Amino acid sequence: MADSQYTATVRATGEGRNGGRVASDDGVLDAGLAVPKELGGAGGATNPEQLLAAGWAACFLGAVRRAASERTVRVRELAITAEVTLHHRGDDFSLSAALNVDISDVDQRTADELVAAAHTICPYSKATRDNIPVTLNATVA
Repeated sequence: MADSQYTATVRATGEGRNGGRVASDDGVLDAGLAVPKELGGAGGATNPEQLLAAGWAACFLGAVRRAASERTVRVRELAITAEVTLHHRGDDFSLSAALNVDISDVDQRTADELVAAAHTICPYSKATRDNIPVTLNATVA
């Protein structure tokens, strides 16, 4: 099978997170940006942390399903809640993340194993590995 690849192209304009816009080259994504109210901004629009969390949650869900499939484990219900936190101290900014996995039809040990395996599969997890603190939480529903 030949290698395949996909490149997402998104352009940010304006003032970045403070009143800017992001738009994909295919027009599917077109969103305003705002500093969250929690950080003293106006809120009312998305922000880079939400966009990262959305992409990571969707990708990680697929990675958990793949890990389950590879182990012939049947999972009916699965949900990922990704929390991406922006830390600010003085002039220094950093990120941390928590991936909270709600999974059905397995015991806690299997859930933990699937989540750990997914963390080795997911490209977002690979990209952030050893760069930001990541907490993995599996809850059996």
